Amino acid sequence: MRKLFIPVLADVLLTVALTVLTTANLVTQSDGKPHWLATLLAFLTVAPIAFRQWAPVGTFAVIVVALVLYSTLGFGAWPNTGLGMVVGLFTVAAMRSRLAGTTAFVVTLLSVVVAYRTFPVPLAVSDILQSALAMSVAWAVGDSTRRWMLRTERLAAKAVSAVAEERVRIAREMHDIVTHHMSVISLQAGVAEYVLDTDPPTAKAAIATVGDASREALSEMRRLLDVLRIEQDADPFSPQPGLADLGELVSRTRSAGLSVTLTTTGQVRQLAAGPDLCAYRVVQESLTNVLQHAGPATATVEVEYGELTLTVMITDDGVKPYNPAPSPDSHGIRGMRERAELYGGVLTAGRCSGGGFRVVLRLPLEETP
Repeated sequence: MRKLFIPVLADVLLTVALTVLTTANLVTQSDGKPHWLATLLAFLTVAPIAFRQWAPVGTFAVIVVALVLYSTLGFGAWPNTGLGMVVGLFTVAAMRSRLAGTTAFVVTLLSVVVAYRTFPVPLAVSDILQSALAMSVAWAVGDSTRRWMLRTERLAAKAVSAVAEERVRIAREMHDIVTHHMSVISLQAGVAEYVLDTDPPTAKAAIATVGDASREALSEMRRLLDVLRIEQDADPFSPQPGLADLGELVSRTRSAGLSVTLTTTGQVRQLAAGPDLCAYRVVQESLTNVLQHAGPATATVEVEYGELTLTVMITDDGVKPYNPAPSPDSHGIRGMRERAELYGGVLTAGRCSGGGFRVVLRLPLEETP
């Protein structure tokens, strides 16, 4: 109810202000002695505005009928120049379907024509056109507001869906990591306990396997948490990384034991934050995959700024025996592909014909003026 309080209060205040204005105009037009029926109809031309959020069509209908009766019964010009009808038309166009808004607009124009034909003093064509223009603007603004609200709702629903899909992907990846490694750890720990006294070498090998599996699980979890940006030592207010930080990323990767070459071609441009972060994460994930899966290898990172497309290519030349390069359908590459598609890009990944593995990211760039 709190969300509705402010707009409803605004409608009530608007109704009070229009009622006071209508009453003042009515008293002026009737020399201080308005007819009781004229007073009632004048009140009905603005009072329903207080209920416009609950019943837009009903509010509009009451206002139009009151205005038409006011003029056809010979009470003269509208005391509020049709402000209530303008508000009612805008409300219907904004809160109901386009058909309802268009119908209300047509009814408004007909009501204006009928009312002006009953005025005791003929009105100029310019006055009629001015009123029609005011009603047209009210309908157009209301229809634009309705389309804006629908677009906002679609974007909000899309964002909720994207968050849900990301949660499912992260949950699936965490499930795979935890289930696989914890199964190995549990099995090998049981073996070590069983043969600890009778076969120490086997127990030692099982404990070593437990250590390897646990370290690999921790490494995978750190990588996943890095994607989620859950870093206790990181500054929460630091900017997100981008292509400008590739030099530092390459230096860290070299210090980890992988030889990496970085080349940049084309006219370097400042990207939007989203695509910039996407390109950085693709390079980071690809180099991490090379470290984990390719064995002894060298890697190259090529960044090309085209006129309309940014191309990022990460290539390695090594495949570790019995631990082949990652599959094009692995979770990590699937996550990179989803990142690229989020910004209208395309990501391809696969083995090279001469050995090694290649990841290519293409993101659209804005046209150069």
